[in-house]
Amino acid sequence: MGKSDKRAYWRANLRLLAVLLAVWAVVSFGCGVVFVEVLNQVRIPGTGFRLGFWFAQQGSIYVFVLLVFVYAWRMNRLDREHGVSEDEERGA
Repeated sequence: MGKSDKRAYWRANLRLLAVLLAVWAVVSFGCGVVFVEVLNQVRIPGTGFRLGFWFAQQGSIYVFVLLVFVYAWRMNRLDREHGVSEDEERGA
């Protein structure tokens, strides 16, 4: 892997991290704090919980766990694209 390839790989990695962190910030801070009053006007059917409360207590955690899986999936794909996949190192 050449120096330009390493830079491209690193840039793609940082871009992915920036997008995922932005999504997490919007969901956890935006939905749980900033937009809570607007979201609290909606109740989750069958539970009676307000949507803003749900995002502050549960939703941001669920989104974080989902983002961990998205990161792992995208990094595996990125590794294959740049020839640094763990599968390739083992010869699989």
